[in-house]
Amino acid sequence: MSNELVNAIADMREEDALRIVREMVESGSDPMTILDAAREAMAVVGQRYEEGTYFLPELMLAGEMLGQITEIVKPALAKAPEVTRYGKVVIGTVQGDIHDIGKNIVTFMLDVNGFDVLDLGVDVPPQKFVEAIRDFQPQVVGLSGFLTLAFDAMKETVDAIKEAGLRDGVKIMIGGGQVTEEVKTYTGADAYGRDAMAGVSLAKQWVGAK
Repeated sequence: MSNELVNAIADMREEDALRIVREMVESGSDPMTILDAAREAMAVVGQRYEEGTYFLPELMLAGEMLGQITEIVKPALAKAPEVTRYGKVVIGTVQGDIHDIGKNIVTFMLDVNGFDVLDLGVDVPPQKFVEAIRDFQPQVVGLSGFLTLAFDAMKETVDAIKEAGLRDGVKIMIGGGQVTEEVKTYTGADAYGRDAMAGVSLAKQWVGAK
């Protein structure tokens, strides 16, 4: 059934996807199997987006499906054996930007891959990131931004983390629609993730997880 689920999500068949998830939960399937299928489907969606087959509306629908699937699976996850936790990540969309689809997908992927994620939401001022790093003590910080105006906000956030004396204790990744290697250099981040799985790979690498 997990293959059916992958195809239903990837092909944007929302009703089928949610029905399959409910059936899998009711039949006692491992919730991680469901989340793995969702993760696999999102990789397909991302690929189709890159190829120009899918556009922003499909990404938004995929994000909505993920949210609904997570809600259905949550009660079963609470009973499941604890996933090995590798570390902590603070993530948010930087000040001046309110796009959250990409961020939500990255948050979901990090969570199912064994990270405790503190999601600060959208339009997050630099100081809020600084406070979250102090309180939550993550190893990784993710700055998300879809608009080009987010680049300055990313730089200001990295600078604020430096000024607070916290820069050496965290690795910072950035991501979003227009982000490139040049933007990474400009903002002072450690790396940029081209997609959600790249973000997960970076986080795992930085905390020494396989």
